Amino acid sequence: MAQTKTAAVIALAAAACVAAAPETDPVRRSLVVEAAQKAGPAVVNISTEQVIERRGSPFPSPQDPFFDQYFRDFFDPRPRRFTTTSLGSGVIVAADGTILTNEHVILRASRIHVTLADEREFDAKLVGADSDSDVAVLRLQAGGDLPHVKLGTSADLMIGETVIAIGNPFGLSHTVTTGVVSALGRAMRSEDKTYSDFIQTDASINPGNSGGPLLNIKGELIGINTAIYSRSGGSIGIGFAIPVDRAARAMRDLVSYGEVRKAWVGIAVQDLTPELAQHFGTRRGVVVSGIDPGSPTASAGLARGDVIVRVDGRDIHSRDEFEQRVQDHTEGTKLVVTRRREGNDDDVELVTAPFPAAQADDLAWRLIGVGVAEADDGLVIRRVRDGSPAARIGVQRGDRLLGLGGVALDSVSAFRRKMIELRGARSTLLSIGRGPYQYNVQIALAR
Repeated sequence: MAQTKTAAVIALAAAACVAAAPETDPVRRSLVVEAAQKAGPAVVNISTEQVIERRGSPFPSPQDPFFDQYFRDFFDPRPRRFTTTSLGSGVIVAADGTILTNEHVILRASRIHVTLADEREFDAKLVGADSDSDVAVLRLQAGGDLPHVKLGTSADLMIGETVIAIGNPFGLSHTVTTGVVSALGRAMRSEDKTYSDFIQTDASINPGNSGGPLLNIKGELIGINTAIYSRSGGSIGIGFAIPVDRAARAMRDLVSYGEVRKAWVGIAVQDLTPELAQHFGTRRGVVVSGIDPGSPTASAGLARGDVIVRVDGRDIHSRDEFEQRVQDHTEGTKLVVTRRREGNDDDVELVTAPFPAAQADDLAWRLIGVGVAEADDGLVIRRVRDGSPAARIGVQRGDRLLGLGGVALDSVSAFRRKMIELRGARSTLLSIGRGPYQYNVQIALAR
């Protein structure tokens, strides 16, 4: 009898276990579980290959400071070639196979290979990439609709709300981590530029997560995981993501035009120093230091010495933050700045415009210090401004301008387009040809 009762208890316990299976157990099936299951099939593993050529040294003349101090690379008849690989993540955002990821994940890749959650593998086509926003768009040809995430919004994020990161850290596919929004509007500096207005999260993000999705509790895409704060190469629990509103805006331009079209209002600003903050009676904002003639700002009533304390109702604390707010707008859209003048605040409405291509030459003269012209073999430097960044590294008249920012140039129109892209950068890679040699030098742009 006792054995019968024991068997019955075991049978009931087994039945209870079946009844409480995780797929149907309402206690265990949390919103995080549902969000991860909904978005997981749209998260992809991205692997890239890059073919690198390494050349030897020509032993340049020590009497030439340009050759001696800034030699980087040159044309050698016997280059050595080898292939490097890297791993990252991405997320499918449309049924046609459109993928959002980071620009640095696919930078200089000669081949991009994508593995889906169901282990199908495809080579991906690069639609476009933008280094300023660190956003890249890829596309797959899978022969049918693909699982994809719904785009949410980053405009109404709340400090402390639950977020979910999915990616491939250290090559471990489809790893799910959770955390909260720790802070908003964070800025990060790289070697040559500043990224501002990041989402900060404590959801565990590690190398390989770059380009993967940051989701809200409903499984909607609210950011693209892009960076970690680390020491000794490891994560310490602070991650950063590009807000999805900015990523989506970059994606639309990359799909439509192959590049991100940057809005322009024709205003230069500088950070508030302690002395200026005391003078103007505010610790937030930026000071108007210049206005371009014929720009949208020129006829809007702003003047040098005004303090801009808010853009579109949001406080501004630095020049980088101000410039990012402008770049979050598309061409022809309204932007409202709050101006402080003589202790009074009032709103000024601006309409963004494309940067005039005719002003690109002036921009190059001011930021780099060169004037160029087309020649039979590409671009040649016709003049160099004394004391400019170009002059300081030894650039001379007659040198060939081979590239800017890692992009090869073969025409004045390509040069002007690249200068417009660089107008908000702090530095750029300048590629100069002299005789049989090529020199790649990172220079700080004049401000």
